[in-house]
Amino acid sequence: MDTRGMTKQVRLSQWAGVMRERKESGMSIRSWCQEQGINEKTYYYWQRRLRKEAYEQLVVPTATNEKSIAPIQFTEVKLDEYASSLSEQETPSQLCIEIRGIRIMTSSEYPTDKLAALLRELLRPC
Repeated sequence: MDTRGMTKQVRLSQWAGVMRERKESGMSIRSWCQEQGINEKTYYYWQRRLRKEAYEQLVVPTATNEKSIAPIQFTEVKLDEYASSLSEQETPSQLCIEIRGIRIMTSSEYPTDKLAALLRELLRPC
């Protein structure tokens, strides 16, 4: 990836964090931006950019050069067998992974082979 592309990804990632912080605050965009010293127009500009980027990741060019929405695929993750093996006194540390705007939180004790399968599905090109 070129320097310009890397810079774009870093900025998008930073603004995704800003958007998440604002949402988690429960405040209105106007109030939150005033409190944080962020120009409201700048906030909306980056919101549009993030939405456009997310849309472009979903759209796949077809053979006829038309665009179509990529099919959404799911991977089943069974937590019951793992959760039932933990005693009530155990409180394993948590693991948080964020990929392409998707946050996965699980115990660091979760089986690595199952976690790896999930990550492969998330990182697989559509």
